Amino acid sequence: MKKVGFIGLGNMGLPMANNILNAGIGVNAFDLSRDAMKKADELGMVTKSSALDVVENIDALITMLPNDTAVESIYLKEDLLEKISKNTIIIESSTINPEVSKKVSKKATEMNISILDAPVSGGVKGAELGTLTFIVGGNEADLEKATPLFKIMGDKTFYAGKAGSGQIAKLCNNMLLAIHMCGTAETIAMGVNNGLDPAILSEIMKSSSGGNWSLEKYNPFPGVMKEAPASNNYSGGFLNSLMLKDLNLAEELATQSKSNTPMGKLARELYKELNNQGFEELDFSSIQQNYLDK
Repeated sequence: MKKVGFIGLGNMGLPMANNILNAGIGVNAFDLSRDAMKKADELGMVTKSSALDVVENIDALITMLPNDTAVESIYLKEDLLEKISKNTIIIESSTINPEVSKKVSKKATEMNISILDAPVSGGVKGAELGTLTFIVGGNEADLEKATPLFKIMGDKTFYAGKAGSGQIAKLCNNMLLAIHMCGTAETIAMGVNNGLDPAILSEIMKSSSGGNWSLEKYNPFPGVMKEAPASNNYSGGFLNSLMLKDLNLAEELATQSKSNTPMGKLARELYKELNNQGFEELDFSSIQQNYLDK
């Protein structure tokens, strides 16, 4: 593989594209943000003036976009699929509505273009370190084409099933992530309010039956884990606006499948409140602030 196209250079996309570049593969890059394009150019990527220009002479296309509208615009409203080579593998890594993913996959497949929905888990740090987990839906035979890129950007790849399955699994994961982040923040605050040191309490719970990813990798209490967003004024990371978007999608999925998700609904309400308070651009671990004395 000599060249990859990458559309979407946000907090996740830019480090993912940079890992590909550092592996010796050329990158055609595009984003609507001028700042993102400037950073891509400084890193040595070939920045393009439009999404359509990105697909010229590439072996694979990766998209990491913020929402359904952006994905539909790129794949269903523009002429990108008409312009891309039939030999190119598409890896669509945005977290979106599974129905949109299926629609895009159907159109690409009808045009004999290989496509995988492959949302990721692991956060910004995972994107930077190349330790993401890819959750893949689509034709299992196409996995072989994409595996070299998955190995550059991540350390785990799971095949979830047919087109759209990657998105369904990702929404299940993110709903649980929101639930245990809310619970972790709530519990640490209760301990602190009763005189415990948050770092000591966190260590106790990490090694006990309450252990979870938020405690181990992403502690929401300021100062406990210096590399976590909580210790950097909750900047960077996975934004509250994106977590609310995923929880809204999870609720749609639950409604469609008649699934009972009371904890998912509560997490959604808590993140909706956080966004309404004006904290859309803070990391999702900032839910901790709702449990601390103001």
